[in-house]
Amino acid sequence: MALAKEMSNIRIGIASWTDRSLIDSGRFYPREAKSPEARLRFYAAQFPIVEVDSSYYAMPSPDVSRVWEALTPDDFVFNVKAFRLFTGHQTAPAALPKDIREALGPIHKKNVYYKDMPEELRAELWSRFREAIQPLRQAGKLGAVHFQFAPWLVFHPENFKHVDECAEQLEDHRLAVEFRNSSWFEGKQADRTLSFERERGLVNVVVDGPQGLANSVPAVWEVTTDALAIVRLHGRNRETWNQKGLTTSAERFNYDYSIPELEELAGKIETLSRKVRTTAVVLNNNYQDQGQRNARELMTILGRSGRPA
Repeated sequence: MALAKEMSNIRIGIASWTDRSLIDSGRFYPREAKSPEARLRFYAAQFPIVEVDSSYYAMPSPDVSRVWEALTPDDFVFNVKAFRLFTGHQTAPAALPKDIREALGPIHKKNVYYKDMPEELRAELWSRFREAIQPLRQAGKLGAVHFQFAPWLVFHPENFKHVDECAEQLEDHRLAVEFRNSSWFEGKQADRTLSFERERGLVNVVVDGPQGLANSVPAVWEVTTDALAIVRLHGRNRETWNQKGLTTSAERFNYDYSIPELEELAGKIETLSRKVRTTAVVLNNNYQDQGQRNARELMTILGRSGRPA
C-alpha cells in the first residue's frame, strides 16, 4: 500500500472555526473579522482544511454548505462530522428537524436514539444529510464524513452492522471512523476492526488523546485505505476528559502540546503520509487558540506552510 513520498501531502487544520472560547480569546481572528463569513475567509487563508463540528449537534443545511463553498479557496477541504443520532449518541428531540420531531409524536424521554426512530424517519434524515453536504461534494471540497461513534458502541456484531449501515447510507462518500471504546482495539479484536475498515474502504482515524479511560482509545497508526489517513489530536488532559459541569465543551480539550510532543507526532505523521495520497491532521484541542498555535507549530516542524504543494 506504500506510495512514493512525492505522491502524499499533509493538510493541517482545526476542529471548528467558530468555537466561542476561540472567538472570545481574541488571539486568532483580527478585530474586523466579526461575522461568521469573515472568520471563515480568514481561517481558510491560514489553513487548508477544517472539521465541521456543528453538523454533529444539528442537521446541516445545503444552503449553509453553499455559503461555505463560496467563501473558501478552490483547494480548501471540509471534513464534516456525522449527525449525532447516526453515531449512536443520545439526541435531544430539539436537535431534530421540526417536522421529524412532530412526526415522532409525543416524546416522553429526554433523549432519543437511532434505534428509537421509525425506519422511514431514519431514511428521511439520511436523505437530508446527503443533500446538505452535496454542495461541498460537488465542488470537490468534501474530504470525509467523520463518524465519532458513541463510547457505548462496543466491539459487537450488532455494532459492526450499524457501521455497515452508515457506510451503505453514504455510499460513494469517504467515511472516517473514530471509535470511543477501547474494546475495538483490544488484542485480536484490533486486527478484526482494521480488517473490517479495509474491506469497506473506511478511514481509520488515528486518535491522540488521554489514555487509560473507558471512553478513550489508543493511537493506532494504521492505514486502512490508500486514499486518506486522518490523525485527530484531542490533547492529553485526563483531568478534564470526563469532567462534569464544564462551562463549554472546549474546556474538555484544554491542552497545549509541547514542542517535543509535536516533534514526536510529526515523525509518526510523516511515516503515515508515505502510505497514502493525503493525510489530514485535525487538532481538536480547541480551547481558546491552542489548536491554531499548535497547528502552526506542527507545520513549522514538518516544514510546511499548511497548504499542499
